[in-house]
Amino acid sequence: MRCPRPATRVGGRRVSASPRVAPRAVPRVLSIAGTDPTGGAGVHADLKSIAANGGYGMAVVTALVAQNTRGVRSVHMPPVEFLTQQLDAVSDDVAIDAVKIGMLGTVEVIRAVEEWLGRVTPPVVVLDPVMIATSGDRLLDRAAEEALRTLVARVDVVTPNIPELAILAGEPVATGWDDVIAQAARVAERHGVRVLAKGGHLAGAGAGARARAGERMPDALVHPNGDVVEVAGVRIETKNTHGTGCSLSAALATRVAQTGDWVAATTESKRWLAESIRHGAALEVGGGNGPVSHFAGLWARGGLSTRPTPEDVRTAWWEEIASERAAIDALPFVRGLGDGTLARDEFTTYLAQDALYLRDYARVLAEASRLAPAQDAQAFWALGAHGALAAEMQLHESWLGEPNGGRRPGAERADAVAPAPVTVAYLDHLLAVAARGDYAVLIAALLPCFWLYQDVGTRLHALSHAEHPYRSWLDTYGDAAFAASTARAIEIVTTAAATADEGTRAAMLEAFRRSSRHEVAFFADAGQAGLAAREMG
Repeated sequence: MRCPRPATRVGGRRVSASPRVAPRAVPRVLSIAGTDPTGGAGVHADLKSIAANGGYGMAVVTALVAQNTRGVRSVHMPPVEFLTQQLDAVSDDVAIDAVKIGMLGTVEVIRAVEEWLGRVTPPVVVLDPVMIATSGDRLLDRAAEEALRTLVARVDVVTPNIPELAILAGEPVATGWDDVIAQAARVAERHGVRVLAKGGHLAGAGAGARARAGERMPDALVHPNGDVVEVAGVRIETKNTHGTGCSLSAALATRVAQTGDWVAATTESKRWLAESIRHGAALEVGGGNGPVSHFAGLWARGGLSTRPTPEDVRTAWWEEIASERAAIDALPFVRGLGDGTLARDEFTTYLAQDALYLRDYARVLAEASRLAPAQDAQAFWALGAHGALAAEMQLHESWLGEPNGGRRPGAERADAVAPAPVTVAYLDHLLAVAARGDYAVLIAALLPCFWLYQDVGTRLHALSHAEHPYRSWLDTYGDAAFAASTARAIEIVTTAAATADEGTRAAMLEAFRRSSRHEVAFFADAGQAGLAAREMG
């Protein structure tokens, strides 16, 4: 069970300073409010708002409301004992970082919530005092209004609309923005609470003016000490304003719990709400005052596709080239290389082309090192470039030429051999990708030369023996060092793909596929070229 922390009080009121707020990346936010079956207000809107602003939402229901975008039809109030059981069930198990309070309805409900707050003392409490219906009707009787004023002193911020602010102040409804600020300041000082004064119910720039889209419509965070921080805004021409009060207060609770900064939280919450209001009409929900589109910004900026893990990428990409892997295994050149029956001139012809390939491959690896955003990746690709050149020299010395500078029978120096069309095609592909300067796509194009060679080399090495004619070559691609290097290349590339946007990830996969097809062609051509050379000889 959570161990409650004592709240600081002054004369029975909650102190308005904010050091109690310990910022949390994903705050656990509890909504205490009524329902809305159409999803635009109440706990339904609160949960969407909390999620859209980066929190984990929870809800305790105070009232079951039969309503839609046109109005309220009926309200059912569950027993207060059940409300208390809901509240205790949450707080007995979950550490609550913030609470947003909406519709309460009766004196008994208000007092039950107030008593619970006194026992649990959540770090952040935001009260949206649901007192006036859109029609202008008062939703609470006089006793409940008085009980709600008492509750105001137990919270950190109250977010009334202009008619509700007047009730809290016990004054006539303010008709101008300066009057709203002054009234909010009196409520803030009297109850020791922040007041988020909202200008949405003002007719326009002045009393009685006709509201027009684009007109100034500020909000202001008014502190008990008299400080006022105005948050600019403009009026948006729309009918989609159902649940805006619920949504703003829930967003504010979430963002304060994230940052501990009341001004920044207010500014960002209002900016998010304005974005959601602008996109509300696109939802086409209901025939009255429709809801806002809580996730419009997230949908636009983040999309709906899930993001894979590096392991997901690894599995999917390996499966993507299953046909290429099978084609390589079926090639007579690879089969002969594995069982040792491959003719020597076929092998040396392949090695000559491989040496030519490695020269430009080293240049592409060096370009990957230059483009790499992180130092460890820069070092890895640079080391790979050095290794490619070292491999070319080793091929010359051990297979294509004698150590004293002579030439083995049937072997040719790489610099005396013209590159085969498949070698040119593969290198043209890699060089073209490198020239475009997209690091993620480039390393995806480089990966098959690691991954496919290591896969083939490991399996063929297992078939070799001490007298195998190509054992030294198989040792190169079947050893632990090359396996470790390949594993690191796979890690770098799949991590880059997992964190990339969808377009980049698709381009990476296509580059990876194309290089894999070039690998198949390179192995296939080696056997054909060697056979042709033998026939000509």
